[in-house]
Amino acid sequence: MKKRTVFTLFAAILTVFTLLFGGCDKSRGDSGKQARITVEVYDRGTDGGKTNPTDNKWTEWIKQKLLADENIIIEFIPVPRAEEEQSLINLMAAGTPPDVCMTYSGDNITNWSEMGGIYDLNPYLDTTLKDLKAFLGPDPALPGRDFIRRNMNAKTGQVFSIPARRMNVARLNVFIRKDWLDKLGLPVPKTTQEFFDALTAFKENDPGNVGKSKVIPFTLAQDVRWTGGAILESFIDPNISIKDRWVNGVVERYFLIPDYKEGVRFLNKMYNAGLIAPDFPLYRDDEHPNNLIKSGVVGAFSHNWDQIFRESERLFSDLQKNVPDAEWITVDCMTSADGITHKISYDPAGLNYFIPASSKNPEAAMRYLNWLSKYENYHFIQTGPEGIVHTIIDGVPKINPSAEGGWIQNSGQNIDYTPILNGLFLQTEEESIRALAAAYPWPAERIIAAHNTAMNNARPSPVIVPSSPLTAAGPLVQTLQDKAKAFLIQAIIAKPFDFDRVYDSSVADWLASGAEVIRKERAEKYVAP
Repeated sequence: MKKRTVFTLFAAILTVFTLLFGGCDKSRGDSGKQARITVEVYDRGTDGGKTNPTDNKWTEWIKQKLLADENIIIEFIPVPRAEEEQSLINLMAAGTPPDVCMTYSGDNITNWSEMGGIYDLNPYLDTTLKDLKAFLGPDPALPGRDFIRRNMNAKTGQVFSIPARRMNVARLNVFIRKDWLDKLGLPVPKTTQEFFDALTAFKENDPGNVGKSKVIPFTLAQDVRWTGGAILESFIDPNISIKDRWVNGVVERYFLIPDYKEGVRFLNKMYNAGLIAPDFPLYRDDEHPNNLIKSGVVGAFSHNWDQIFRESERLFSDLQKNVPDAEWITVDCMTSADGITHKISYDPAGLNYFIPASSKNPEAAMRYLNWLSKYENYHFIQTGPEGIVHTIIDGVPKINPSAEGGWIQNSGQNIDYTPILNGLFLQTEEESIRALAAAYPWPAERIIAAHNTAMNNARPSPVIVPSSPLTAAGPLVQTLQDKAKAFLIQAIIAKPFDFDRVYDSSVADWLASGAEVIRKERAEKYVAP
């Protein structure tokens, strides 16, 4: 009853603001007059030389160029990256979101749109947003549909959000200390069992001479779904039907897919064998695991496909300061039931951006998004001035991650300022791929090898256009995600004899907390691709 009351209050607040600000009144905005808009930007802190995300050389350039080109004054509104979903929920509930918002939660967008809280962009896709439509092009996952219409309501034709186009869809990798393998005379693991055996050898032999009691063969963080994802997802039956995979993929968690449990059991086996950092349930974020990795006591871990090369993390470079001969490599060894290293890649559709119904300047907000889609604008935001932010090497820009004078990029390729795309986009795909490797302060062949490992045998989760929008998950997402995080940890640290009881009872509680309602809706609205 309490959740229903909160949900009803939230709906009422959004309705009031929709009425106050005119809902989807197409008469607002005049491109001939100066307009003001606010735009969400992620705040990633200032460690490592990062700048204030609302006041730096990039925001200064955007403000000046947008004003000159479109007569629009822009103000950036910071939202903490680590808390972006809850922060946006709070802003929407208060009726004070920026004119342009972005989120990775499609369920929240559906929920808000059902309550009248988001502006319908469909009438403007071929006019105000025509350059953005051309930039995004056709949808590679849904033949015959423009990418800008990926999130279109199948019944009404309304478009409440638009996805960013991903250039690079590589997702996760497993990393291992090659120097430790070499010292023990071990080959690079090619199977899940060989990986387990290598970690056991690390524990028993201390190849890094850090002290046996300090060796951490493998480390996780609280978000096991991600930091253990490459292992967990390899246990999913590669022959599972598209329908079963999609219907059971509740809030992007796979507990309702039977084989996923065996992946959790494998992590439980690793933990009870002393192969996982014993204190990992205390690691709320990446900070402590990163420090362990940099200190030289960790033998393997899993994360973003390029995590060891990211200058923002400095995992590899700082480790080599402490251990000069240290060597990280990606390893493609998590074999599925058929012996193939199946993986999940990103869908070409990434982050979603939208205009709240409370916006006073929806037309100006759309003009801003359309302005971003022009090559001269997004290209400069991604690469900056030559000689400061990038240099041209072999015909493609190489980004300087330590650009001075306020030009440092707080996020890779400045994706926080380009919600319409994710990854460096040049004028041809071939150039973009070469530039991807050049964007790191490491030899290109290392980046390409890591990318190829992540993409080997990889495929995205199925893209399904349901018979009508999915609405059940919206108010339940945060609760289910929080419960999932907690019970995954409990299942991993359980004693082997107690694993099935802990896991099964937790899944039963998860289903009763709303996952069953969501699964049922997905089954009812499934439409075969």
